[in-house]
Amino acid sequence: MTDDLVDRAREALDQAYVPYSEYAVGAALRTADGSVYVGCNIENANYSNSLHAEEVAVAAAVADGHRSFDRIAVTSGARDGVTPCGMCRQTLAEFADAGLPVVCDEGDGGTTTYTLGELLPNTISTDTLEAAAEGRDGDGES
Repeated sequence: MTDDLVDRAREALDQAYVPYSEYAVGAALRTADGSVYVGCNIENANYSNSLHAEEVAVAAAVADGHRSFDRIAVTSGARDGVTPCGMCRQTLAEFADAGLPVVCDEGDGGTTTYTLGELLPNTISTDTLEAAAEGRDGDGES
């Protein structure tokens, strides 16, 4: 038996636009208040403008005023345990801490859950950027 968030991610697969890779991905993101936003991948012929399912879900939630997330589920048509790519992990890290559960659909009711910190250790953050700026200005030395 799958959980509701995985089911919502699977439903999002139906909207994926994947004429090039034929690899549909769906994501369902739950906000701190329990709202759920879904996303699917949307490919573009030049590839670099393609949107990933996790990005689409985050963008929809942020556009609706949400800035705090408590769980995300990711699936693919292949049910192969797909995890968010590095770019999507960094996008999630902008709004969630390292403890965010990332549920990856293995199919047949099986999932693997990681934390965002496991998938993206030592993320780039505001602190990272501030420390780098201080180092450039010479203010970071004691």
